[in-house]
Amino acid sequence: MIVSAAPLSRLALGVQPSPTLEMNRRAAELARLGRDIIPLSLGEPDFHTPEFVKATGMAAIERNFTKYTAADGTADLKEALADKLQRHNSIAVRPEDVVVGGGAKILLVAALLTILDVGDEVIVPAPYWTSYPELITLAGGQPVIIDAEVDDGFKLTPECLRAKIGPRTRALVFNSPVNPTGAVYSRSEIDALASVLREHPDVWVVTDELYEHIYFTDERPASFVAVATDLAGRIITVNGFSKGYCMTGWRLGFAAGPRAVMRPIASLLGQIQGAPSSIAQAAGLAALTGDQTFLEINRQTFRERRDVLVSGLSRIDGLRPHLPDGSFYCFVDCSRWLGSRTARGRLLTSDKDVVDALLNEAEISSVHGAAFGRSPFIRLSFALGVDRIRLGLDRLAKFRETMRASPFSSTFWNR
Repeated sequence: MIVSAAPLSRLALGVQPSPTLEMNRRAAELARLGRDIIPLSLGEPDFHTPEFVKATGMAAIERNFTKYTAADGTADLKEALADKLQRHNSIAVRPEDVVVGGGAKILLVAALLTILDVGDEVIVPAPYWTSYPELITLAGGQPVIIDAEVDDGFKLTPECLRAKIGPRTRALVFNSPVNPTGAVYSRSEIDALASVLREHPDVWVVTDELYEHIYFTDERPASFVAVATDLAGRIITVNGFSKGYCMTGWRLGFAAGPRAVMRPIASLLGQIQGAPSSIAQAAGLAALTGDQTFLEINRQTFRERRDVLVSGLSRIDGLRPHLPDGSFYCFVDCSRWLGSRTARGRLLTSDKDVVDALLNEAEISSVHGAAFGRSPFIRLSFALGVDRIRLGLDRLAKFRETMRASPFSSTFWNR
């Protein structure tokens, strides 16, 4: 091993690893050792990329479409994305208002770098995707966390938003459907938030709509800008192909917004990443313009899995699942497990203790709620087959049955 004696930057030393990726790494390591881990921590669909999309990607290689493209994406893909945003999301954009990148995460970083100066504040409703605070910090901003309450469906309310906006507020990060809770904002709820933002003309909205195709409400999730069209000049919509189109490994995302902000975003991406993969863009174009029936098939499959998971969790003593209206995650209150000891004698004092014990003693991977800004909860994924979900539920139930209350806990004295 080569040991470096030269100092590292404060920025590099301050960046925290992704808790979800770390749990997946730990679970994969145990699986390599022969352990049968039920991956309820998964953050990607278990469905494979559609065959016609894969075939298009392979055909792109065969016809030598393997060179650099424009830094902001190919003209054909940007035209298809503009058409998709207009027809499916009711967002009035032109191809030149669209930027393509190597995944949604780098587009979020570029958007934040474009609108933030050092010390600017960004409002983030909690529970939140684990990367938001880190990305804001990387861009020089200060995350301002607002707790979205369970009684409000884990959704940001206009009253809470108004109370947190201050002179340094520069942006709101808005995610719907929400990772990790599965909350989906209605049009009226978005409009209520927009009413507050109309009072603050210098505040941007950066939306994350990665889970738009995975919803269980009667109406598909609305894009923020489609509801608040008068705020279009300060809304950046970020989306991608990973979740709905099952293309996580292709690393392809896109963003749309006013040209005045999209041009600098494109310039930043040109310096940071060069150009997105030509092969992924060819496949993405096929995904947008080809047969879309798989989207509905996958959505209904996710609904079935959700119902199996939530029903099973509701029967396990001490767990309180929150019914998700979108995404493929269930956020579960595990507070009643705290203060107990596992069969191996581990005292559970936090949701981090719970997920560590589940991994090592029940062979279930999950993610602790603290990683999403809310404890004591655990996030469980239903992006795996029903048989594996049921096996995971059996293991959770047995884990609970073998737990015992500590004499220092309220669980013990209330028996």
